Amino acid sequence: MLQVLLFLSIIAPVIAGGIAFLDKGNGTRKKVVGVTAALLGVSALLLTLYVPGALAYESGLASAMSVPVLVLDLALLCLILYIGWSRRHGLIMALAAVQLAGMVVLEFFMHPQTLDGSPAFVVDSLAVTLVLVVSLVGSVIAWYAIGYMKEHEEHLRLLETKQPRFFAIILVFLGVMNGLALADDLTWIYFFWEVTTLCSFLLIGHDGTDEAKANADRALWMNMAGGVAFVVALLYLQQASGTLSLTALTGQIRHGGSAAPGLLLIPLVALCFAGFTKAAQAPFQSWLCGAMVAPTPVSALLHSSTMVKAGVYLVLRLAPLYAGTYVSTLVAVCGAFTFIAMAGLAVGQSNGKKILAYSTISNLGLIIACAGINTAASIAAGIMLLIFHAVSKGLLFLCVGAIEQKIGSRDIEDMRGLFKVMPKTALLTIFGIITMMLPPFGMLLAKWMALESAVEASGAMPVIVAMLALGSGLTVLFWARWAGIMMGSADPKLVVGFEQQEATIGRSIRSLALAAAVLSFFAPMVYVWLVGPAVEAMLNAASPLLFTSESFGLGNSYGVFAVYPLYILIAGGFWYAWQETRRRGMAGETLPYMSGIQAAQDGKVGFIGPMKGFVEARSGNYYIGVFFGEDRITRTVNTVAIALLAMLLGGVLQ
Repeated sequence: MLQVLLFLSIIAPVIAGGIAFLDKGNGTRKKVVGVTAALLGVSALLLTLYVPGALAYESGLASAMSVPVLVLDLALLCLILYIGWSRRHGLIMALAAVQLAGMVVLEFFMHPQTLDGSPAFVVDSLAVTLVLVVSLVGSVIAWYAIGYMKEHEEHLRLLETKQPRFFAIILVFLGVMNGLALADDLTWIYFFWEVTTLCSFLLIGHDGTDEAKANADRALWMNMAGGVAFVVALLYLQQASGTLSLTALTGQIRHGGSAAPGLLLIPLVALCFAGFTKAAQAPFQSWLCGAMVAPTPVSALLHSSTMVKAGVYLVLRLAPLYAGTYVSTLVAVCGAFTFIAMAGLAVGQSNGKKILAYSTISNLGLIIACAGINTAASIAAGIMLLIFHAVSKGLLFLCVGAIEQKIGSRDIEDMRGLFKVMPKTALLTIFGIITMMLPPFGMLLAKWMALESAVEASGAMPVIVAMLALGSGLTVLFWARWAGIMMGSADPKLVVGFEQQEATIGRSIRSLALAAAVLSFFAPMVYVWLVGPAVEAMLNAASPLLFTSESFGLGNSYGVFAVYPLYILIAGGFWYAWQETRRRGMAGETLPYMSGIQAAQDGKVGFIGPMKGFVEARSGNYYIGVFFGEDRITRTVNTVAIALLAMLLGGVLQ
């Protein structure tokens, strides 16, 4: 049974991608994506049957894949080397050549024997968590792309469709991400890791514009820099410990094996560095912001459910190995700094996609900070953030993509009064924003857990707690501003329009909105059923968690995050507002007061000016560019981030 589920999760999407590439008919492509999404969803849910606990898996499937993985790995690096040569990009060529040389040395001269005595795949709660995120959220995004890409190509006025290639890469992307989550052998993880790098390069440059190509190149070389660090870690681990199995490495440390923790810090730091680049942590944030030039489904995949989650997944997975060391503290500081710095950069943005990009990097920094705090409670908070961020951020990306196609803008100032033309999407966008910042939804619950764990950690650094608290405040600022714009209008008699949504787009957005609501309602159960066992397995402890499932929600020794009473309160408020609106209508509405003689003319709100003429009132937001503008603080942010990375890398080399 497990062999079949692994095949459906990893190999089947790759095969489906090949079919999508060869097939030129949109009707068949829709069926291929739909069937693949269904298979991924079912297989991911069935994998949860192996939770709690970890099941090491070794089979004919793993043995049959070992040689092809080696061949494909070397071929992949040769392909990237060729891409660098064709683009005349010396840095890409150099990074690819270094990785290729390192892998040749590892495979042909050091002869790693991991698969002989260790599992190829390990199905545990943490791996299943990422598989669920990739398979469910990623599949919804792929389904959304069917309708989106049709309209996208109509806007570009393409003479020949690029959809076969696009959907082939999307489906392969989902399969290799599942492989990355389930693999235990670090050489296999590295292979899947680099495939995601190549896929992101191809997807970011999909439209073929000069801007798209430039940003694709940046994404490629920055992630290849992380790939070099990954290869260095593989070489060092093979030499120092004789194994590239995460299970075996964990066992060596826990049981006092031949590899001393001090020696392992060098490859662990290298792997964390690779995770930082993949998760676009400062100073590598520019590649993910540049990815915004790609079609919206690409942005949603990279930011919410796949590419960037690989980085934080690796840092979380390795957390028990560097626990109790200065590396852990510096990882926490790096993550906390990215959290507050990127939240600040988001405050200075009016571009909706850039707000989503910076807030994504910010939340990834929070997850990495949780990994660095490295207590049972903080790791649990990090996993909860991984789950709820994927759903809510995926929802917002899909909403912004639909809005941009309709109104021709992604500026949030242009979304004022959106109810006139897109009432459904406007409502769901507001809901998505609310799930990112307000109780009782899962993102705020997870942030509460993160702050609690930071305060309660032994030897907690006040600077980390301060950065997490201030970053959370900045988060509320830019989300509340966006929601306020969406709900506001200068029209005194706003008439809600009718919105006709393309089926795949509308269903995808509604599915993620429903998932955000339902998952948040069952957040205590998600914690107990999925997150708790993941932390137990990682830390090898029977009862490591500081949080418990209470009657009203989730709690600790200091208080309770009351999920269910808050849901009841919200439901009651909505019911009352709905009843009052039905009874009274909008007859009681009044114009906003603007400190003068108010007036309305031709459907516009304003006031009587000093020359007794009508002056239309205009509203807009202040983006505090003098403090949070990209051009003012990006250089400082990058300088501090580079200094922190230098401390991390320099300390381990002493």
